[in-house]
Amino acid sequence: MSAITDAATHQPRVGVTLSAAVSEGPSHAYLFKGPAGSGKRRLARAFAAEILAIGSDDAEETRRRALLDPSPHPDLVWLKPVGMSHAVADVRQRVIQQAPLSPFEGSNRVFVLEAADALNEESQNAMLKTLEEPPAHAHLILLSSESEAVLPTVASRCQTIELDALSQEVIEAELAELAAPERARAAARLSRGDLGRARLLARERGHQIRGAVETMMAAAAADRLGDAPWLKVLGMAKDTGDQAGERVAAELGGEVKEGIKHTKTEIEEATRRAQRRARTGVLDLSLSLAAAWARDWASVVSGAPELVFNSDRLDALQEQAAGISLAAARGSIELIADTRRRFDLNVSEELALEALCFRIARTVNPA
Repeated sequence: MSAITDAATHQPRVGVTLSAAVSEGPSHAYLFKGPAGSGKRRLARAFAAEILAIGSDDAEETRRRALLDPSPHPDLVWLKPVGMSHAVADVRQRVIQQAPLSPFEGSNRVFVLEAADALNEESQNAMLKTLEEPPAHAHLILLSSESEAVLPTVASRCQTIELDALSQEVIEAELAELAAPERARAAARLSRGDLGRARLLARERGHQIRGAVETMMAAAAADRLGDAPWLKVLGMAKDTGDQAGERVAAELGGEVKEGIKHTKTEIEEATRRAQRRARTGVLDLSLSLAAAWARDWASVVSGAPELVFNSDRLDALQEQAAGISLAAARGSIELIADTRRRFDLNVSEELALEALCFRIARTVNPA
């Protein structure tokens, strides 16, 4: 069980459960539930490798190939969402239609659906028969950070594996080679247990996003918004979306050349979904960072600077907070939360951020 042991370093309880499942005979379906960045993908890949090793003529070689990302093992099917959601056609062709087929090697086939919460209702309903009457050799692993998006009819047919959020100490240790100690500490605090987010914040791109948000919040605190600092945040979100779209278009275009059928309309739609997913991801991260900045104002004003999330920017926070009341800091947090709710209603992102900046400025600089 070395693959599971290695993957479960920060989730030992889950490691014990999965190792026992392999020893006793794995179930037909699992739902891995846990916060983003808690290690679901890594554990799922290790679990899949051990399942595929059962009955293999060369278990070690089977594990090695299954652990590669992407994996060349023919009996490991790994489905990721393209853009904002999984395509129904992909779920039907790569999971539902392939599950009954006999393994190419060994005794088992494993189907992993990453971000199962991105499966729409049609896709989830289409999978019910496969979950209810699975072939003996087929094992499905669904990964979800938002388990409420998984239909109860699907979840009830899976064995649930609960993962815990990673501690700040664990995340900080993981970032040791990515950033200087102060930046790593701040990234770990700001990540809220999400290792993927922490790694982004520790790298240069994340540092740039943090800088854009800091500039926006500082401008609002000083009531100096003539340079429209929210546009830098929007620009970074757009750039990230464009890059994600280009990657998806190139990936699907490459599949067409290899004989996998994708129409021009499908590629264009997948590209748009990828752009939107990445763009909204950066905007949501930016608002989360803005809320953390406002909470740090409150911590400083309350005389508790040791509690700030942006621990590497304490001097700037103290300078800004000198003219901000505790009520104004808390009011700013509420304004940011309200803006996040507005984004869910598909309002104009530019107008919403602009309005947020002016509302914060009025709140922290009362006439």
